[in-house]
Amino acid sequence: MIGIVGGGLAGLAAAYRLQQAGREAHVFEAADAVGGLAATYETSGDRIEAFYHHLSKSEETIVELAAELGVDDRLEWRYGSDAYYVDGVVHPMNKPWEILAYPHLSLYDKFRLGMLVLDIDVRGGVPSFDSYERLEDFEDVPVKEFILEHTSRGCFEHFFLPLLRAKFGDRWEEVSAAWLLGRIKFRGERDILKGEVLGYFDGGFATLLDALVEAVGRENITTGARVTDLECTDGVSTMTVETADGETTHAVDDAVVAAMPNVLEDLTGYECDIDFQGTVCSVISVDEPLTDTYWLNIAEEVPFGALIEHTNFVPPERYGGEHLLYAVSYIQRPEEELWQMDDSGVEEAWLDGIESLFPEFDRESVNWIRTARNPRTAPIYERGYLDMVVPYDLGDAAPGVYYAGMASRAQYPERSLDGAIEAGYAAADAILET
Repeated sequence: MIGIVGGGLAGLAAAYRLQQAGREAHVFEAADAVGGLAATYETSGDRIEAFYHHLSKSEETIVELAAELGVDDRLEWRYGSDAYYVDGVVHPMNKPWEILAYPHLSLYDKFRLGMLVLDIDVRGGVPSFDSYERLEDFEDVPVKEFILEHTSRGCFEHFFLPLLRAKFGDRWEEVSAAWLLGRIKFRGERDILKGEVLGYFDGGFATLLDALVEAVGRENITTGARVTDLECTDGVSTMTVETADGETTHAVDDAVVAAMPNVLEDLTGYECDIDFQGTVCSVISVDEPLTDTYWLNIAEEVPFGALIEHTNFVPPERYGGEHLLYAVSYIQRPEEELWQMDDSGVEEAWLDGIESLFPEFDRESVNWIRTARNPRTAPIYERGYLDMVVPYDLGDAAPGVYYAGMASRAQYPERSLDGAIEAGYAAADAILET
């Protein structure tokens, strides 16, 4: 049997891949339910993810998995609208004329920004269409230096800087240009008149998760089961698991750690130098939408970096008519004030922030708020990141142990659900090749 530590999408994908090849695999998940960062809440209709999710057109592996599981007919491609809140005004940023009307960038700024988004390097006056193909070439380039050289100071100060601060807090200057370019490529498919093309399942990502659980087999998944020890001196031989009923030891041939690298270090001693940031994220149910946009970036001093109005993307009728929005903030250090707050404090901070942006907002319109937090939801994509990724096969460092967590190569240059599936597959394939 192959023991898998972690029942998120990566761990379930590894189990599925191994089973497809005829190998026995069992998933041990410490939480009471599988799904990891794709876990869901109940609503008056469909379930909703605790942390916001959608797919970009570049995410092909997860689409192929959906087809294999027979739920690809539930995958819908919709248009996600974007806007930028600056100086008390919501500026739509979808259609060409909306972008041209944006008052905080000059025409030259918009031209340079457009060329970067289109993957065209216009430095020196001669357009180049392949300058940004190899992200590795920009791995050691500071993101500020890159933006100033490849766009303009106006683009940096009035467009990118607020976004970088919202994403990485006071650590944004450590980020590499490779991350920025990767994110642009990752989120690059747009309809010139309708906006960005994004994917979502009818029924939410629970549709895919439930199908994957059924494919793996519920009898092959144990929740509320924390793996506390791996014996891997000369190859993996046993896995110790702690449940509410006590501690048991399982004989295993190999182990896949589909969890954060701190779990890998606890079990094997393998150290990963990648720093992670946490997230505080709330789903807020309200009677009426705040705006008519899906993704609102915010260049103001408020406790959240973005407001994501889910039911401006997926119809509110699917949630019993509730209007659902996410308020989210990334946390760089556990001592930060927002991280130290209890849920009621966080929710009060969100509502205060929303009121400061939208004075007409009525707190009485709030039906409920559910808050999730996780100390490690995304890497800090700092310069030199590729030198720190954890290999799928740990080799001599931990014989018989394979890694499929967020510190793997599949989650570079941006984390994604597709990357989780790819990481699970890659770890499984490494086992099958031995």
